[in-house]
Amino acid sequence: MSTLAPKSDFPLLSREVHGKSLTYLDSAASAQKPEQVLRAMDDAYRTYYANVHRGVYTIAEEATQAFEAARRSVARFIHAERTSEVVFTQGTTASMNLLSYSWGSANLRDGDVVVISQMEHHANVVPWQMACERTGAELAWIPITSDGHLDLSGLESLLQRAKVISVTAVSNVLGTINDLAPLVTAAHDRNIPIFVDAAQSAPHQAIDVQALGADAIAFSAHKLLGPTGIGVLWARQSLLEAIPPFLGGGEMISDVRFDGFDAAPVPHKFGAGTPPIVEAVGLRAAIDYLSALGMDAVADHEHRLAAYAMDRLQSELGERIKIFGPSNPSERCGVISFELEAVHPHDVSQVLDEHGVCVRAGHHCAKPLMRILDVPATARASFYVYNEESDIDRLVAALDAAHRFFV
Repeated sequence: MSTLAPKSDFPLLSREVHGKSLTYLDSAASAQKPEQVLRAMDDAYRTYYANVHRGVYTIAEEATQAFEAARRSVARFIHAERTSEVVFTQGTTASMNLLSYSWGSANLRDGDVVVISQMEHHANVVPWQMACERTGAELAWIPITSDGHLDLSGLESLLQRAKVISVTAVSNVLGTINDLAPLVTAAHDRNIPIFVDAAQSAPHQAIDVQALGADAIAFSAHKLLGPTGIGVLWARQSLLEAIPPFLGGGEMISDVRFDGFDAAPVPHKFGAGTPPIVEAVGLRAAIDYLSALGMDAVADHEHRLAAYAMDRLQSELGERIKIFGPSNPSERCGVISFELEAVHPHDVSQVLDEHGVCVRAGHHCAKPLMRILDVPATARASFYVYNEESDIDRLVAALDAAHRFFV
């Protein structure tokens, strides 16, 4: 199986580390950038960079057009009904903080319950913990099953006093692709909103917010071939209009007086300060790149890689390796977290680096989940459009060498 996207499109993948060709298996943390994204951003800086929305000179108007074209591109990518429902933020973490602060301040009260799951990234845990501290609300946790799925058997009880549900679409540790339909139905049956952390799903599978039915989703550009420093919050227009601004300053106002201010219309209401202009250009180029590949093809490619990786890891390493999460590759994206017998994950990562193989080691910003798994950390290999079977073969060979070195 070859790569879905040519490795030649990604300049960094041509370099060597420790005299070995680079094998990048950490896309769940951040994806590499294709030439198309790098060129688009370079062109913006070189030929039409200026601040947006206020300038009336030529390059300012060109920059504004490019920035708003990126918003329209995002809206098409996720099938948003209105472009004004797309808010640019710094990333998924910033988006979840916006929701937890602005929506939470307007809606949470003492005794209310915020429902999240045990597999959440800290970006969907800590902001809600902070919101609970401010408002007197409390967290309730959806448990997970032994094979890494959401356990919804006790959902009825969890939702008794629930004011909101906020869950991940795909676990960044287990790779689990969550079936959100039952949660969306349960939330709307009770007239409560449901928010979705789509940081690990937006880069890897098609998203249709109309079909999904959630009230808000958040994702980051840097995980879907785009730059750091920009992310997306999509939320229903009615929700965005009902909640107060998150940050104050320039750009997010329609008027400022000595006695107060009037916020700008959505989405500019949530765009205080100079926005990530060139980053938006890069995000649009990344979306164009992925759209040309086809998001269904991206998902299929990752499922095949995950299946190949799980087969090779288990057949070659046997009982020396423990893989966390669903055993069925079709139920996970291209993320495999594992424990190598008698070798600490950080040692695994360090030895693999000597073979030119890049994997993540640590708690992956999911410490509550690590406690459920009863491990301090895991090693994690994650695949994307520029990976192929030979990358996994190098991973397996390097893991075998690491185990023989330590054990």
